Amino acid sequence: MAAADPIDAEKLSIVILAAGRGTRMCNDRPKVLHELAGKSLIAHVLGLASSLRPTLLVTVLGAGMEDVAAEVRKLAPDGRIVIQDPPHGTGHALAVAAPALPESGAVLVLYGDTPLLTRATLEKLLERRARDGAAVTVLGMRPPDPAGYGRLRADPDGRLHAIVEHKHCDAALLASDLCNAGVLALAADRLRHLLDELPRQPENGEYYLTDTVGLAVAKGWSCSAVEGSWIEGQGVNTQAQLAKVAGFFQARRRAELMEQGVIMEAPDTVMLSADTAIGAGAVIEPFVVFRPGVTVEPGAVIHAHSYLEQARVGAGAEIGPFARLRPGAEIGDRAKIGNFVEVKNTRLGAGAKASHLTYLGDCEVGAGANIGAGTVTCNYDGFMKHRTVIGEEAFVGSNTALVAPVVIGERVVVGAGSVLTAYVPADALALSRVPQRVLEGAGARLRTRLAHEKMRRKS
Repeated sequence: MAAADPIDAEKLSIVILAAGRGTRMCNDRPKVLHELAGKSLIAHVLGLASSLRPTLLVTVLGAGMEDVAAEVRKLAPDGRIVIQDPPHGTGHALAVAAPALPESGAVLVLYGDTPLLTRATLEKLLERRARDGAAVTVLGMRPPDPAGYGRLRADPDGRLHAIVEHKHCDAALLASDLCNAGVLALAADRLRHLLDELPRQPENGEYYLTDTVGLAVAKGWSCSAVEGSWIEGQGVNTQAQLAKVAGFFQARRRAELMEQGVIMEAPDTVMLSADTAIGAGAVIEPFVVFRPGVTVEPGAVIHAHSYLEQARVGAGAEIGPFARLRPGAEIGDRAKIGNFVEVKNTRLGAGAKASHLTYLGDCEVGAGANIGAGTVTCNYDGFMKHRTVIGEEAFVGSNTALVAPVVIGERVVVGAGSVLTAYVPADALALSRVPQRVLEGAGARLRTRLAHEKMRRKS
């Protein structure tokens, strides 16, 4: 952020509210630990919050949420965790965090289950609060179906008068369709005054953060609203909503990659992770799945129905169709991994090829080597993994088993059907076939005997 940015003129504290267990997700996993594109929901929010470089980051959790606390500590080790026990609403949650907050600057309130917010939107919100000197600035949105959302009673210029719960809105306010997205920024020096006066709701005994607007207006303090994308305001409370949010995330990320020059003929079928990195000019065919930790360099081609995880694909390389790259796969420039090839913890040198029906595990394949169909690196002895090294320009014939640990030298030729267990020096020819036997007429005799045996068993 530039030095002249209004946000830089004041301290920024961020509070993430994540005390809800998410019972509507209908399983034992805490809601904010459900994954979106390979990262937990709260990891998305923590990453966004950290990108704003706050002076203080506080996460509010519920009692007994040790697994969520571990995730927060891992991702934001310098942040603070406070416990809301028992929970009494969003206003109470912020009040629990308030003693840790400074008495100057701005306080930005986010939610652990709202992962689609962008930095640009939050900067817009914070800039508006700083420019207006507002006690509270709220993020608004206009969803296609506003049913159930609270409304913002605001002037066209963004001056905010109140947040009204849906059930309390009159017809005119419902027709305005400017809804509360939940995110808000508050003046730190006025926060405690507002929290101290929050009314307790008689129907459920909770304190609502939205009531800070009405309290501030009653004191003569200005409040404002900033409108953002309705997609960014989508929260997650059910599995169906998680799937919907995932669809929005995927569409956004695909669009970003295509704008950067990535070629996708059927983008809706490609599944990306939050950290997927793909270079310009790379081609991603239909039904490719990217799990976390994948980098694809410019000009590479990932053919249909391939699955990649914690792998790197070099420039101009070709993967698939129906290939699987497991963690530790490093595919060199212009190398080829063909159909039904699985690669794990293996580095394939530039121009090397494994075109079909092969398993390469714990392996080093030199530049220009060719691995024939049906080749298997036998890397596991039941207790430990062992490594196979295949030299540059080596040619490994089809249906070969390489029993690790083993080294195949440069330019070696391995005959098809071999089982190799020992070192092969450079430029050698390696064969380990059993001598072929041909017994004239034995095939016919065998078929006759088996047919009689089959008839005997039926009788």
